[in-house]
Amino acid sequence: MTAILSTLKLHLNARRLTFIAPLSIVAMVALFSVLFSLVAWRAGSQPGSDAWIQASQNNFAIAYILAGFLVYAGVASVASTFPFALSLGATRRSFVAGTLIWNGVTSGYIAVVLAALTALERATGHWSVGVYVFDIYALGAAGPLRTFAVVFFGALVSLTVGGVFAAAWVRIGALGPQLIGGGAMLILLVVANIVVPDAGRIIDSFQLWWLAILAGGTITVSALGSWLMLRTAVVR
Repeated sequence: MTAILSTLKLHLNARRLTFIAPLSIVAMVALFSVLFSLVAWRAGSQPGSDAWIQASQNNFAIAYILAGFLVYAGVASVASTFPFALSLGATRRSFVAGTLIWNGVTSGYIAVVLAALTALERATGHWSVGVYVFDIYALGAAGPLRTFAVVFFGALVSLTVGGVFAAAWVRIGALGPQLIGGGAMLILLVVANIVVPDAGRIIDSFQLWWLAILAGGTITVSALGSWLMLRTAVVR
């Protein structure tokens, strides 16, 4: 347990990556969302109208940008820290476990921030001017509790996926991420070919908890893959 906590502390020392960068990304996306809303208003769109709300809530920019950053953070947490952690006495198992805990801490931190901002946005009537920044479909669009769940699982998936790509690079080299990416794409194409004929029925019966199961499976497979890669990786 001591080695696991030491790995967690090592990751938390990267305060800019863990705490500051996510906030700056959220602030940047919020600013651009407000500016785009201003452009739409100047173009004749009416704040508070059905068309305005639908267009605003379909803004997925924060999901794309934040997910991209978190995948990068997941890569950095393994690729740049693994050799240093081992040199300080961490075992491979404790490194993987400590990194997974750091993933959870970071995901929880980001989820709390966005849930609080969503609650504030709804409480102020969308900043008193009908601007939707956080109360959007990409973050659940159903209040702070769902926002917390969506962001937490989404962030954890992004971090662990980034981590397994980095572990493959550490273990195999440049070919590793290519193999994982190609394998994942192959699986997705096979699944798509299976479900496409029944897509309409599946969409009609869709339940939100399906996404939670999918996220949990992705997190588990990615964490296990990181462990399998790093347990035999040669430290360069």
